[in-house]
Amino acid sequence: MEFSDLRIIDAHIHQWDPFTTPRQLGTISKLIRLVPVPMQVVALLVPRRDRQFAGDPSAYLRPYLPADYRADIGKAAIDVAAHVEAEWSSRGPLGKADETAWVASLPLRTAPRLGAILAGGDPAAPGFAQLLDAHAAASPLLRGIRTIAAHHPDPGVRSFTDKPGRLTTKAFLDGFAQLADRGLSFEAWVYSHSIPDVTALAERYPEVPIVLNHLGTPAGIVGAVGRHTGTHPGVRRQLLVQWRDNLAALASRPNTVAKVSGLMMPILGHPVPPRGTSTPVPHLLDRVGPLVEHALDVFGADRLIWGSNYPVDKPITSIAGSIETIARAISGHGGHRPELEQVFRAVAQRVYRIPD
Repeated sequence: MEFSDLRIIDAHIHQWDPFTTPRQLGTISKLIRLVPVPMQVVALLVPRRDRQFAGDPSAYLRPYLPADYRADIGKAAIDVAAHVEAEWSSRGPLGKADETAWVASLPLRTAPRLGAILAGGDPAAPGFAQLLDAHAAASPLLRGIRTIAAHHPDPGVRSFTDKPGRLTTKAFLDGFAQLADRGLSFEAWVYSHSIPDVTALAERYPEVPIVLNHLGTPAGIVGAVGRHTGTHPGVRRQLLVQWRDNLAALASRPNTVAKVSGLMMPILGHPVPPRGTSTPVPHLLDRVGPLVEHALDVFGADRLIWGSNYPVDKPITSIAGSIETIARAISGHGGHRPELEQVFRAVAQRVYRIPD
């Protein structure tokens, strides 16, 4: 199969600099910079749930900037990228707009150029409307908002919010109307058991395009994580069945699309290869191919978007490896050139209003 000449939009990257911008890991990053500690030692010091989520902490503790991303792209034909918020920690109701301004200032004006910004914000927070206006003033590339709502019932799996059901509170639902008023999309990142919350949101706001990040991150679906998630094949089979049903229900809402991104996140249960190496594509295809095939069945290629999720997926695979894995999964499930062009470019172009 030949796909090296595809023109690709990478619809999910993160750029950060813990040394010079406000991030949750900024303090520890600066300390390690001053007092160098081998990463294998750092990995042993972080909590097990964080280690299982990250796979390798180095990506989180060092800057990841356009030069790093371009080096990781290699020969892949990526000419546009979309930045997704990365837990910017400025205080104040308008603080997250500083990330949008910072990203807009980065040297991403030539291939790959910056084509869209999916900024951070919480519709339940006071001043959400003013934050949206501040994001828009910071960059004309604002296309949507992401609220991290990834909470897992297994206490051994890293949660990113204190309580479940963040997308279902009255304050969140009331504030969400501001996205509809401004023609913005919503990026939903949840663990797979919470996909029904995204479906309910899509039903309530059919006019808002909703993008499910990472196919709902089914933690433990390819291996054991946490205390009791994905611990044996029977549990993983149960998780797969529930994920399939939840994804199909979400796909019934015409205002939703899904990102075939983040499928190489360590939290899915992937073994982490030695630093600097990548998992062979055939191994990845065996693990995540069935997920891609089901997503293709229920959403169709015209509602799927590829993103590298770099550098988060870097401990498991290269960007080229991610592209090849997803492309082979699509082609092996009856997809041809038109389907590949949809998933790797056209859908992102349509959803995020990216000009050619």
